[in-house]
Formats: sequence, structure tokens, C-alpha cells
Amino acid sequence: MDDQELGFKAGDVIEVMDATNREWWWGRVADGEGWFPASFVRLRVNQDEPADNYEAPRAGAGEADDNVAEAQSCKDQMRTNVINEILSTERDYIKHLRDICEGYVRQCRKREDMFSEEQLRTIFGNIEDIYRCQKAFVKALEQKFNTERPHLSELGACFLEHQADFQIYSEYCNNHPNACVELSRLTKLSKYVYFFEACRLLQRMIDISLDGFLLTPVQKICKYPLQLAELLKYTHPQHRDFKNVEAALHAMKNVAQLINERKRRLENIDKIAQWQSSIEDWEGEDLLVRSSELIYSGELTRVTQPQAKSQQRMFFLFDRQLIYCKKDLLRRDVLYYKGRLDMDDLEVVDVEDGKDRDLHVSVKNAFRLYCGATGDSHLLCARKPEQKQRWLKAFAREREQVRLDQETGFSITELQRKQAMLNASKQQATGKPKAVGRPGYLTRHKHPSLPASRPQQQVLVLAEPRRKPSNFWHSISRLAPFRK
Repeated sequence: MDDQELGFKAGDVIEVMDATNREWWWGRVADGEGWFPASFVRLRVNQDEPADNYEAPRAGAGEADDNVAEAQSCKDQMRTNVINEILSTERDYIKHLRDICEGYVRQCRKREDMFSEEQLRTIFGNIEDIYRCQKAFVKALEQKFNTERPHLSELGACFLEHQADFQIYSEYCNNHPNACVELSRLTKLSKYVYFFEACRLLQRMIDISLDGFLLTPVQKICKYPLQLAELLKYTHPQHRDFKNVEAALHAMKNVAQLINERKRRLENIDKIAQWQSSIEDWEGEDLLVRSSELIYSGELTRVTQPQAKSQQRMFFLFDRQLIYCKKDLLRRDVLYYKGRLDMDDLEVVDVEDGKDRDLHVSVKNAFRLYCGATGDSHLLCARKPEQKQRWLKAFAREREQVRLDQETGFSITELQRKQAMLNASKQQATGKPKAVGRPGYLTRHKHPSLPASRPQQQVLVLAEPRRKPSNFWHSISRLAPFRK
């Protein structure tokens, strides 16, 4: 974005010429030189690592055997380096968590005049639970560590045994934006600034603010797949740990993906609350009481009994419920609430083109929704066959989404729902749309101004992969109800 800024992609190796600035480094890649954020990269495990596409010169049989043995020895050393890095970072991380729990949480609990239990839950989330789980994880890693021949250590099984425990990071990551907001509010008061600084000094922690310390668990859970990928790279297929490391890498990618998905879902609830507040004549409970995701939407013809009357309605399929609205005759972007259907009690049935047996009318591109509890049915028709197929697939996705939410325990808390509805009502009162930002660890941070000079220093680094942006609102932004 800046003339002197270095562009790079995931996997690029950057030669660092200047690492004296803590936040911006000056580096060089094949295309040129420039400044880049130090937080976007990680140090390469082995600075002497040969390139992957390096082809050794051919030699005689005896010399070839020596080369093979030497190459294997080099790979074993690299695996040892990765294992040492994993154990070292885990021990540092445990100390970090202990400092937060003992240096901050414990001290805050002593000051009931400054902090309520609800405030502590908002600021620190479930970090004490994470601390307990990480202690057990580190202990398991150390038991699997082979002190005499480190490259033979079998760490993959440890990750597989504790993969369920890592899901508690989801709650922490979801709460982290709330923690930042609460800390920002408190640190406007000097007594809280002095208190937090006293906690840091008493615990002898490095000079970083509390919000910086609280970001570490969010970053940590995203680094496990990178470490395991590095470990797998230097694990021979015949190694006893190979299959476990391979499975652990897959498992930890799934954990990180689950956390990101939950985060994305929680980011959407403000948008859903804003949408509900834009609907005229809304009746019944709030949409967020049972739903958190828009699956599909579009216009359908609703055929009702007893006279087979046709009604054009806008339908919005959320997880667990289907909302239908009527467009205003003059202002087509205004919607009036007309009803909802509980998807948990509905069965979706494809209807063939022709005369409907129940309503005795000819239908085309139709499907029926049966309600098992009441015996009611709802006949809906799309304009085109492809639209009908998209709706049928959307209904299948909705059931799959509900099943996954039940398996993973995803839900919106009462506090989150109330806050989203409050934000929506405030926005409606002011008449100004409020942008909903992505969480700090998924967006590009605003760094300070680029340094003006560049001394020389050299290390090698490997770029971390970019986070994939959410595409949820790409489709919903095209809908008229969401336009101002």
C-alpha cells in the first residue's frame, strides 16, 4: 500500500536486511526490497536449510550412499530443531498464561471495588481453563520427548489426544473483541491504567499492555498447524510418528477452521439484528433467539388453501427457521413481516410439475413443506427449475448446519444477542449504518508510520499464510432489504 512497502505471498522466503525496528522490518525478495510488518512472518526453523528444489550432483555408488546418509542426518537434525522449537514455545506460552492468571486475574479478584465478576469474565474469558489444559498438554509433550535422540520423539499422538481440549479456544476467540472493548473503556480511567501497570511490574512481565498479552492465545491456536506442517515436512514416511503427525495436522487445521467459522458467525449477528430491525410489523421472538446464519433467500409464490390463492413473498432461510415477508407496493425495498416456519418440524418434499392433488391446481417448479406437529403443509413455487433446485439444496444445507452446531456446541449467548439488538436499535435511531469490523487477528493491523532509514541486519523468515476473508455478506449485500 506504500511505495516502500514489500509485497509477498504465503511461502515466500524473505531476506531481512534490517530488524532493528520492532514492528517493521526491511527485507528483500526476488522482486525487490521494502518494509513489511514483522508480525506477518515467522522465523525459519533452520537457517541453513537447503532449497526444496535443490538437486545434488550425481556421484558413484559408494559416494551416493554417503550422500544419502548425510541427507538423512540433515533431515533428522531439522526434525530435532522443529521439535525443540515446539517444546520451547509451549514452555514460554505456559509461563505467559501463568503470568496472566497469577499476575492479573488473581489481583483483579482481590479488588471487588474495581472489578465485578461479569467484568472479569468479559476481560479474561476462559483463560484459566486454557491454562489448565495447556499445562496438561505440555506435560504430555515432555513425556513423549526423547532426550537422547530427539528426532525420534513422537509428538503427533499428543496433539490427537488433546484435540478436543483445543476447542475451548473458540469461546476465548469469540469473546476477545468484547475484552478489547471493555479494556479500552477501563483504561480511559487513570486508576485502571496504574493498577494494570502495577500488576505487570509485580509479576515481572515484559513491557506490553494487557490487551497485547490477551491476544497471545488467539495467535497461538493459529500457529499449531504451521508447526505441525513443518514437523511433517521433516518426518520420514517410515517414521513411527509420521501417520500421527499427518492426522494431527489435519485435526488442528479443523480446530482452527472451526474457531474461524464460529468467529465469522458471531460477526454476522449484528447484521442479522439490523436486518430484523428494518422489517416492518415484526412479531414474535427475535430472530437471534434461535438463528445466527442466513442460508438462502429469494422470491417464491406461496399457494394457500382453501381457494388456491397465490401470493408473492420474499423468503429468508435461516438456521432453524424460514421467515417470509411481503414487499411494499410502492417502495419495493420495504418489507412487512408475514410469518415464520419452524424448520425443525418441517419436511421438505419435491413436487412434480402438474396438477396438485391437495389444491387441485396446476403447479410448476414447486415443493411442499410439511409440518409434522400440526399436519399443515405449505406449497411454494419458484419461477425457474434452477431456482427450485437451489432452494432444495439450501434446505439440505440448513439441516447440515444445525447438525454441525449441535455437534460442536455452537450457540449465541443471551448477552451477545441483547448487545446485537441494542446496537441495531441505536443504529435505527440515528439512521446511520454502523460498520461491523472483522476481529483484530483476521485483519491487517494499522502499523505506525514506515521507518525512514534502514541499517543492515540479516535473518531469514517465512511468510505466514493470509487469512481467507469471509464471503458471507457478499451474497446478502445484493438483497434489497439490506440496502440503505
